[in-house]
Amino acid sequence: MAYPPGGPTDILGRLVAQKLSEYMGQQFIVDNRPGAAGNIGAEMVVKSPPDGYTLLTVPATHAVTPSIQAKMPFDTLRDFTYLALIAEAPFILVVHPALPAKNVRELAALARARPGQLNYGATSLGGLPHLAGELFNQMNNVKMVGIPYKGGAPATMDLLAGHVPIMFNSMLASMPHVKGGKLRALGMTSLKRTSAAPEVPTIAEQGMPGFDVTGWYGVGGPAGMPADIVARLNSEIARGMRDPAVIKRLAGEGVDAVTSSPEEFAARVKSEMEKWGKVVRAAGIKPE
Repeated sequence: MAYPPGGPTDILGRLVAQKLSEYMGQQFIVDNRPGAAGNIGAEMVVKSPPDGYTLLTVPATHAVTPSIQAKMPFDTLRDFTYLALIAEAPFILVVHPALPAKNVRELAALARARPGQLNYGATSLGGLPHLAGELFNQMNNVKMVGIPYKGGAPATMDLLAGHVPIMFNSMLASMPHVKGGKLRALGMTSLKRTSAAPEVPTIAEQGMPGFDVTGWYGVGGPAGMPADIVARLNSEIARGMRDPAVIKRLAGEGVDAVTSSPEEFAARVKSEMEKWGKVVRAAGIKPE
């Protein structure tokens, strides 16, 4: 595990490990190796034998990191075997109630009238919530300013306090405050509305067709894993994500359980690297 305990990557990794242990009759142990935007844990997996005994929970940031880090310890496409997608989670665009924007079109108009004056909170520099704001800027020809935080919790607290008026945030962190009237929901970042909040329209259907920022998670391993091991792991991972109890549990947190072939997952990583690379370059975000 390339991230610390408690976050969505860790929670999903533990869920998959539990199911694989159950289905395959072998104990899968979660080993958290956080640091360097996930690169420490990922590099450990890259250097492991491709025997199916060392796996990695892969979040969407895995496809973004190559664009925002000057030096990578591995090749994101070449050095991994991508086994299966396991989950997708859209973000939600929320604003402080004091902001005079009731929908996405009004927010774009406000940003156009106040260039460089509207700040939005971001859970990290170069994370998907940050890049969602940059994509919003580019598609509307506006300039909102992303303010990176060290995680979602402090960013959400400043949003609630009105220190930053706008945020692309997780459903789990946002919806309790939306329902309590402390935040206003303007739109979902996915192409389709989510069953967790069907009343919230997508950003795409509010005059920004094609706007799609969806967090995703999958399972991978080192490059060169034998085809029979890849097929077995893909099958058992998919079996776990089709479990009705798993689907229900994740849906309650605004997360959709999904499945895919290894080829579909690898293609997703490649396309996301290309997409966010363009956004990063257009936004002028410099590699660290």
